[in-house]
Amino acid sequence: MDRISQLLNDVSATLSSSYMQYLVGAGKTILLAVIATAVGCIIGLACGILQTIPSEKDDNPVKRAVLFVIRAIIRIYVEVFRGTPMILQAVFIYFGIPYFFGNGARLDITFAAYLVVSINTGAYMAETVRGGILSIDPGQTEGAKAIGMNHFKTMTSVILPQTIRNIIPQIGNNLIINIKDTSVMFIIGYTELFAVHKAIVGAKFIYFPSAVIEMAMYLCMTVICSVLLRFWEKKLDGPQNFDIATTDTLALTSGMNTYIKKNKREDIHR
Repeated sequence: MDRISQLLNDVSATLSSSYMQYLVGAGKTILLAVIATAVGCIIGLACGILQTIPSEKDDNPVKRAVLFVIRAIIRIYVEVFRGTPMILQAVFIYFGIPYFFGNGARLDITFAAYLVVSINTGAYMAETVRGGILSIDPGQTEGAKAIGMNHFKTMTSVILPQTIRNIIPQIGNNLIINIKDTSVMFIIGYTELFAVHKAIVGAKFIYFPSAVIEMAMYLCMTVICSVLLRFWEKKLDGPQNFDIATTDTLALTSGMNTYIKKNKREDIHR
């Protein structure tokens, strides 16, 4: 109990003298994670769509060749950025560019951090989007083509809305991962939350109390994000979970019975 009391005192003293540094670091972490996840989703969406463009044997040879090259580039990009640690990707981008092109080509630290996390997230989202598109029933694509919709309209009006809804949990998962993994950006000097921890420890030699504060802050950020994402999912589901509403008692399916009961209650109250 004495050690716990001492720890609480040390944590309180550390917070009272450095709370603003922790808050600034947490703000930079959240901003980096949110923006990089959004940009990564855009990159992944583009890559996923390009990978699923249909290519038939009777298509124009130029189209087939272009699609082959594009898919090869995307595959290399995905494998490289999914198969290497983010901390080394940051080192290669921030220190590698000036190594080959001189110090004048060195990227701004903030820009480099956002770039690394964005393209890393994009590599994961590319496969998520591709899988999400392929998971949609092919009959929907065939039906869209049957009523005269081209591939672009089929994707934007039929396939992608369902795909995006299906991959929202993975988007949230990537956001939570990025909140934690942005801690590796200290390697290039970006002052996010973990970098603040290292600076305070170096100045005050209070490693464990500062680590406790850091862990609590990371946990709070990830839990809050999880709650918000679940709330967003429920909002997208809607009250009837997108089931078709009908008053035909001879054609009840999932969700319709709830709809009919709701209408009967409303009629009674009237």
